[in-house]
Amino acid sequence: MGLFSKRMGPVFLKETNEADTYIEKLQDLIRKASGNAAKEIEKQINWMIYGKKGESNVAYELKNSGMDMYILHDIYLQYRDLSAQIDYLVITRKHTYIIECKMLSGNIEIDNTGAFIRYYNYSGKSYRKGMYSPVTQNKRHLQVIKEIWMHYRENIFTRKNFEKNFDTNFHSIVVLANPETCINMKYAPKDIKEQVIRADQLITYIRQKDSDSKNDLSNRDMLDAAEFYLSQHKPNKLDYSLKYEEFLRTANTNPHSTEEKEIISKRTTTPYTAKIEATQTYTPAKTKSNEDSDNNEILINHLKDFRLKQSRREGIAPYLIFNNAQMDDLIAKMPHTPDELLKVSGFGITKVNKYGESILKILWEFTS
Repeated sequence: MGLFSKRMGPVFLKETNEADTYIEKLQDLIRKASGNAAKEIEKQINWMIYGKKGESNVAYELKNSGMDMYILHDIYLQYRDLSAQIDYLVITRKHTYIIECKMLSGNIEIDNTGAFIRYYNYSGKSYRKGMYSPVTQNKRHLQVIKEIWMHYRENIFTRKNFEKNFDTNFHSIVVLANPETCINMKYAPKDIKEQVIRADQLITYIRQKDSDSKNDLSNRDMLDAAEFYLSQHKPNKLDYSLKYEEFLRTANTNPHSTEEKEIISKRTTTPYTAKIEATQTYTPAKTKSNEDSDNNEILINHLKDFRLKQSRREGIAPYLIFNNAQMDDLIAKMPHTPDELLKVSGFGITKVNKYGESILKILWEFTS
């Protein structure tokens, strides 16, 4: 323990979650809704509550750890065109841990390439679906943290020392928070196995990691680091209720087909939904049937929504993210991996590294 440091136990510097605010707004909004609109909003509320339950499981483990640590919950960090929505950031006397919490139904298998495969049952049928790797997701979070810290270290020797020791001092943890989820990592690569755990293993994992370190931060050092992250936190502007206000305005004047309602239901129960607004005048590519056209229109709306928000964040024109012709090719090819995305017109390695994670999430949620 650091010189003159007293035991402090686990301390939450930020315990709130912006999802609480979104849920309250959606609950107010549902009072104005009826029929299909009310059902869709209720599904979104239930999904968000389900996700919060997983984060609560992690919070419980941290609060009852008995360890000296500072904890930040639901932190949104940005550095230039990079961003990170971090579920839990934990600072102990030895390390800083970036925790990605996943509350998944069904079981998870990680194959020998590190790919995550989810097995679940729905409406009496069994499904096997690939999912975006939370390990890769957390790797990007670590990169944002690294860039922010490097930005504030002006001394070249301090910067080099920080960069040299970054991988030793900062650790990624993916926590599967559903106690009923089984994990099969028999053939997973070693570095993946070392990052993926269940919620009830979290504190044992942190204690083991800390025991191998010679670091010994004081209470002041830990607090300074935690307050730095908190000062960098920028509340995420994504507001789920805005999407449903738009949905309510159009539900009665533009009734959906049964097939489209089912698709909207699948899309609106995911954590990546957002407000739909036009970014450019766009005529979708010709499709085989009216049903295919309806399906494409929904996906187009989500891609345009991402394109608009990203262009505003960067202060550039939306077509520089991807133009309409590139969107056609994206929908036609429906890539599932970064390598497949590289084969889409207009997507080189720089653009895939920059936008690939978000675009693949949209495509995966649409087809799941």
